[in-house]
Amino acid sequence: MGKKGTLMSVRKDVKVIDCTIRDGGLVNNFYFEDEFIKDLYIANIAAGVDYMEFGYKADYDLFDKDSYGKWKFCDEADIRAIVGDNLSDLKISVMADVGRTNLKRDILPRSESVIDMIRVATYINTIPAALEMVEYCHELGYETTINIMAISNANESDMRQALELIAESNVDAVYLVDSYGSIYPEKMRELADLYLEYMEPAGKLVGIHAHNNQQLAFANTIEALSQGVSYLDATVSSMGRGAGNCPMELLISFLQNPKYKIIHILRFIEKHIPRLLEQGAVWGYDIQYLLTGRFNLHPSSAIEFTKSKRKDYSKFYSELLDKE
Repeated sequence: MGKKGTLMSVRKDVKVIDCTIRDGGLVNNFYFEDEFIKDLYIANIAAGVDYMEFGYKADYDLFDKDSYGKWKFCDEADIRAIVGDNLSDLKISVMADVGRTNLKRDILPRSESVIDMIRVATYINTIPAALEMVEYCHELGYETTINIMAISNANESDMRQALELIAESNVDAVYLVDSYGSIYPEKMRELADLYLEYMEPAGKLVGIHAHNNQQLAFANTIEALSQGVSYLDATVSSMGRGAGNCPMELLISFLQNPKYKIIHILRFIEKHIPRLLEQGAVWGYDIQYLLTGRFNLHPSSAIEFTKSKRKDYSKFYSELLDKE
């Protein structure tokens, strides 16, 4: 497939999704002050961001409510305390993990909720369960996506089977997720083409969620965009698990659509991000994340390396070699 658009063109299918609360919540167990959430909501509206993801719809039976902030669970009342009836063009999304969400208890009909989109997170081997969740949420009236995690570990045969099933479903979009930050732009181009090969004929969109282990989250996002991917995930100051994600301020400064206004994101950053860092939140590119990305490994070992305040990078490299 050829490139879609140019550096000077505006594609109406492109949507920017702010994942700061959901992915960033993995940094601080979702303990955000209400002022942070409210200011981010206001900044996203002013900046022209299309969707704001508030967090997870996690199952209280599986996760101790006292061990996490409220955005791990995204109760309707908590979201409405921030957005009211959300009388804006900004749409609200939440993420529902396969096997970690009680849909029938915790997802209201769309007519009773301020949430617009449910994003279903799945691995390649749990696609059937993800599709069941999608159909349930679709029947309730929500926009839906399927986010296939750790795609760098999936083989092409399995991916094609999964994409064929997804194309036949009622999902609105499917996400290409570089969970380990291990994919290079050339491979990202191939994967975007593969996803679009199945989704375009079915009238569905493709999204990208990139991690920054090798400082390629932004590069991979715009590479996928250039191939025709429409939904672009980003976080303010790259805040997210481990090495973080595609930085929102980089992305909207790149996009040519005049509706995106970076000044509002910059004001939010200068007010909130230094204070969050002072409070002990840690994320962003570092050598340990580079190494797990290079070896296509889950960043859990690098996260533990960071928490332990280790700096023996060469020893960590040798430890990862032993895991191959």
